[in-house]
Amino acid sequence: MTEPQLQPERERSPLAEMLTVALPTIVTMSSFTVMQFVDSLMVSKIGPESHYIAAQGNGGMANWVALSLFFGATSVINTFVSQNLGAGKPERGAGYGWTGIWLGLGFWPLMLLAAAAMPLIFGQLEHEGELLKNEVAYAQIMLVGSVFKLTSKATGEFFFGIHKPVVVTVSVIAGNLVNVGANYVLIFGRVSVPQLEGVIPGMASLNEALAPVDDALPAFGVLGAAYGTVIGYVVETTIQLGVFLGPSFNRQFKTRAAWRFSPSKAKDVVRLGWPAGGQFLNETACWWILTAFLLGAGGAAKAIHDGVTDPVLIEQAREVNNAAGWIGLRYMHAAFMPTVGLSIAVTAIVGRCMGARRPDLAAARTWLGLKLALGYMGLCAIAFVVFKEPMIGLFVDEEASPEQRAMLLEVGAGVMIAAAAFQLGDALGIMLIGALRGAGDTTWPSLVNIALSWIFIVGAGRLAVEFVPQLGSIGPWIAAALFITALGIAMLARFLGGKWKSITLVEHGPEGQRDPHLTQTLPGEELTVPPEPLAGAKPGN
Repeated sequence: MTEPQLQPERERSPLAEMLTVALPTIVTMSSFTVMQFVDSLMVSKIGPESHYIAAQGNGGMANWVALSLFFGATSVINTFVSQNLGAGKPERGAGYGWTGIWLGLGFWPLMLLAAAAMPLIFGQLEHEGELLKNEVAYAQIMLVGSVFKLTSKATGEFFFGIHKPVVVTVSVIAGNLVNVGANYVLIFGRVSVPQLEGVIPGMASLNEALAPVDDALPAFGVLGAAYGTVIGYVVETTIQLGVFLGPSFNRQFKTRAAWRFSPSKAKDVVRLGWPAGGQFLNETACWWILTAFLLGAGGAAKAIHDGVTDPVLIEQAREVNNAAGWIGLRYMHAAFMPTVGLSIAVTAIVGRCMGARRPDLAAARTWLGLKLALGYMGLCAIAFVVFKEPMIGLFVDEEASPEQRAMLLEVGAGVMIAAAAFQLGDALGIMLIGALRGAGDTTWPSLVNIALSWIFIVGAGRLAVEFVPQLGSIGPWIAAALFITALGIAMLARFLGGKWKSITLVEHGPEGQRDPHLTQTLPGEELTVPPEPLAGAKPGN
């Protein structure tokens, strides 16, 4: 039997198709970045001490390490949902969304155990005083409230897979707006906004009227940012569940009927998702070692190398280098999180193409997405170099001493230059891992990621602290730059190798039910419909 001549329902360029799926996802990830940025900015205004930013960053990263196994594994829900969409069986996707929800509820008790272990874990990192106290409590609050984030992660991957990312976008923006308001109230213990006096008419009178409320409110400081984030997660999850179970999606995807736990779908998610989960857990843990230990250790090593003997000054150098690293990371997030959003969209598009048996279009869409990512992150690299000092200075409290300000600016500027060096490599790695995941190729990329992260981030980073202490925390950052560059090159080689093209994950519907949109090609690209995949083809390894 010959393949029918597929016709698109409407003319749409590859770029328009890409942006239709990607823009809401990019906005979603950018909104998350804005939330983290604002959290850190608010925390930096608590006082001149640098440990506030360090505590919020370290505690938040510990939370992500604990969540990362689940987050990485359930990212393949996007793959299964999108491939079933392309194969003409969209109603099967709802079962994978529910599978993610049930797996999240089962995973949450492990988060409670992680929360209980935080004092022991942070106690091994040579931290002390207010830094130790605040980072432990921040992580514990986030981990206890993680049940909401676990749920929204599962439903979010479903919406990405059916190419309806705008649902996630709306929920995340709403959650972030609530988070900003809750942060302000809970961090500073007030509802009045003295900063707006002289900007908004009548604001001074309103602030005066709100003074009794301010007097009654407690100020939680760094911990207020954690409470505010959890409140934002509640809003995000409520919106997504409401749409997921609403009448429109129930009619299209039978979301209410698919609520029962499916062992077979859980097996699918675990079988394909464990490499991605292991990769994310490992990579997040390595970055946590970098930020929570190596950066501070590098700062202390440089101080000792420079002849500093006062323990107080050595500890200050440790905290300043830790804080400067987190300031730099907030800007790095602004660079790579939109690219992660684009990568999620590419995962969905590649999955849809592979579900319709169109690896040729999957490759074309990947290259298109990669060009967009390289252009954006290249511009970020230029900005990091040109505007490094004002970008770091934004996070320095006005009451900081001249010495502390100078140290933060000096270290932070070095961090921004190191970050600029790996932006293009980061674009390569993020985008191609997303494309390979959409095709079902998860094991090999994960194993390579794990090996390279320990060789460079942990191994070379530790060696830099020991043998070139004069570099301070910049030594570990150079090691991180080498990791990201090597990973990008490795993923490019894997994608060009083409093993992902022979992978099949779903049963295909009748020829006439396969996705009719997937006929658009790039200039000079040959439009081909490949033969049926070989029986027994399995996810790549």
